[in-house]
Amino acid sequence: MMSSANNQQKTLLSINDLHGFYGKSHILHGVNLNIKRGEVVSLLGRNGSGRSTTLKAIMGGISTRGEVVFSGEDISDLKPFQIAHKGIGYVPENRDVFGALSVRDNLILGQIKGNDRWSIEDIFDLFPILRERADAPAGVLSGGEQQMLTICRTLIGGPDLIMIDEPTEGLAPRMVEMVGELLSEIAKRDVAILLVEQKLVIALNVSDRLFVMGHGEIVFEGTPKQLLNASEIREEWLEV
Repeated sequence: MMSSANNQQKTLLSINDLHGFYGKSHILHGVNLNIKRGEVVSLLGRNGSGRSTTLKAIMGGISTRGEVVFSGEDISDLKPFQIAHKGIGYVPENRDVFGALSVRDNLILGQIKGNDRWSIEDIFDLFPILRERADAPAGVLSGGEQQMLTICRTLIGGPDLIMIDEPTEGLAPRMVEMVGELLSEIAKRDVAILLVEQKLVIALNVSDRLFVMGHGEIVFEGTPKQLLNASEIREEWLEV
């Protein structure tokens, strides 16, 4: 997936020498990463490599040291809700839907005043199943439908960058395919994506660039083609 030439020239997110901590545990060790406007970037690595921690660090969810620059502004000292209002959406891997509320009400909760890139009708047009279930409690949806709802609820806020952690984990093949289609549609609307994904095929198909993490550091950066040609990187850092 290739973005437009103009978008490729404009850096949206720049992470410089980022360290992350859980209490006294030093998890991230000088991560450097950048994302351009409208670009899809995947963050790969084995469990425990620091991928999810990187997303939490960007979102202000853990103690950090280093620089996180978004749209030209250093946001490393901001609180998560402030970062969200700057234009970063975050979809954690635990699919947090409000189970007792309807699908429609879940989407309404994601709306941020002044952001109109996505409407609820846009979401329903993309996923008719959500329109069919609009008045049903979100808790009765399948795991894949809840994942789509969680992503769509974040989109309703109109982010310039959406960070998505393991969106296809535990999903049936058809739902995996639908999530991939959703990611492609998001990118078409000039929203950058930072994706944490275990399934290499998905990451290769949707990404402009990929970063591979190991032991809290970036050990590879390149295009899907470059990663396919880097067998030693895949063997050491990705394959079981």
